[in-house]
Amino acid sequence: MIESNLNKDLERKIDLYINGKLSEEQVDELWAELVQNEYYLDYTKSVANLKQVILDRRKADELPATYRLRKVASYGVAAAIAIIIGVIGVLNYTASNGPAELDALAWIEYDTYRSSNDSPAITNNEVIKTAIRLANDGNTEEAIGLLEKEISEVSDTEEIALLSLSLGSIQYNYGNYSDALESFSNVITKNDINKLILEKGYWYLANTYVQLEKLPEAEQALQNTIELDGQYSRVAESYLNAINKVR
Repeated sequence: MIESNLNKDLERKIDLYINGKLSEEQVDELWAELVQNEYYLDYTKSVANLKQVILDRRKADELPATYRLRKVASYGVAAAIAIIIGVIGVLNYTASNGPAELDALAWIEYDTYRSSNDSPAITNNEVIKTAIRLANDGNTEEAIGLLEKEISEVSDTEEIALLSLSLGSIQYNYGNYSDALESFSNVITKNDINKLILEKGYWYLANTYVQLEKLPEAEQALQNTIELDGQYSRVAESYLNAINKVR
């Protein structure tokens, strides 16, 4: 994991929050920290989703195959908070009424907030930003077409990877998992790209494989994520353990 992102005290408070062990005042203080720390905001969502996955798979033997519990997602920091609160509500419900069915990430957050040398996977690329605005407005096909056209016209390897990452995210969010699989696979074939971009490619690829119920392939993608030892290595390892427990 990236050393600069480590904050054991904040991680401990997040774990307590996920398990419902913080007071209302402590929760308010925690969110005041999280809205200023994009890394740990994402970490909190990942931990909440992980706990959901562990609980989810066990329900497969208890409920009809047609039953499926899905999380609702939206955009921005305020929406991210709502997502996590909603997930925790589900976790509290399943803790007392039994777990739900296996699910991967319900929504991939779009990385257009800022750009820096430390976070090249968060881009100010105008084509990507335009495509995401189109997708958010419901013009999904136009957004996909714009990104596909740009990918066919650029030659820079890292730029292709970033465009493919955004294309796959839009496809994933709108349920086009087979197409998303192809896009994320395009990212991980670019071995000379920044490690953070490559890691996101493997992490999103793993979730896509889970959506397609291809667990052996998901396990390999998770292992590749872990080996990169970055932002998603911890949650990827937990996902891998969860898959091994329920198979």
